[in-house]
Amino acid sequence: MIFVTGGTGILGSHLLFNLSETDNSIKALYRTEERLNQVKELFRQYNPNCWETQFSKINWVQGDILDITDLLNLIEGCSYIYHCAGLVSFHPKDFYRVMKINREGTENIVNACLHHNVTKLIHVSSTAAIGGDDKDVITEETKWKNSPNNSAYGVSKYSGEREVWRGIEEGLNAAIVNPCVIFGAGNWNESSLTIFKTVRKGISFYPPGSNASVDVRDVVEIMVLLMKSDIYKERFLVTGSNQSFKELMTVISKELNVKAPTKPVNRVLVNVVRRILAIAKRLIGKRSDITKETVINLFATKSYDNSKVKDAFGFQFRDLKEQVRNTVAGRLD
Repeated sequence: MIFVTGGTGILGSHLLFNLSETDNSIKALYRTEERLNQVKELFRQYNPNCWETQFSKINWVQGDILDITDLLNLIEGCSYIYHCAGLVSFHPKDFYRVMKINREGTENIVNACLHHNVTKLIHVSSTAAIGGDDKDVITEETKWKNSPNNSAYGVSKYSGEREVWRGIEEGLNAAIVNPCVIFGAGNWNESSLTIFKTVRKGISFYPPGSNASVDVRDVVEIMVLLMKSDIYKERFLVTGSNQSFKELMTVISKELNVKAPTKPVNRVLVNVVRRILAIAKRLIGKRSDITKETVINLFATKSYDNSKVKDAFGFQFRDLKEQVRNTVAGRLD
């Protein structure tokens, strides 16, 4: 029996589609019916003729990774665990919430796996948990550095990873994947897909930084390969392509048939706008989407080395154009 947390997220839902194409016995965690309907729509897109039969192979169970008693009951009888659940937020006000979900939730998963002596755990971390300076090409061996510039999300994923390493030291058979920005079929109002919604509106400016992106189908395929392998006590960067935000937004613009941004945005101006928006939003009881952490990410120049996972499995990643093409074709909102 396979158990999947975060089954209604972009990664979890694609993983479930992959797993349900075989005769695996699958149990998946969900929290709300609304999220479940979105997964049904994704299955319908990928398999319009037989999606209901495929979807019915999954035993959906409602629960919360923060409830250890609930988890102990749900994981009982399951041998293979994919831990995809997590909260992505770069807002400082969400610090305690992301820490609770990404660290404490992972601690609960690890403890439940140890309690039931599961065969293997695949934990989904993030490139944010690795850190690395702008001048570095980041690898699995790059050391985490404490810094005031670290986001709440990065700290929470790093802390969650430490729980997995602790479990490994206590005898847990586990491996970790560290994906970057994930693109794929999904809701453009959520997480990394919001950039497609922004570009679709038509904008003139692009941030001068860079980052990596990866197709969600590639992440899923690597997770399944890793689960089936004898590899454990390892982590793998899962990064499909490195590119500047200008290149990324240009490719998205072309796929959406809108004008691409042509002007680099000024950091000083962005920080001024950030402060004005913060004050304006506070006056009406809301919070700004542009935070200090957001600005740091937009101006950082990150580059990742994916050779470890490519060498381990002979894997070839989908390129940026294919990542974007699938995301545009699979819009669910």
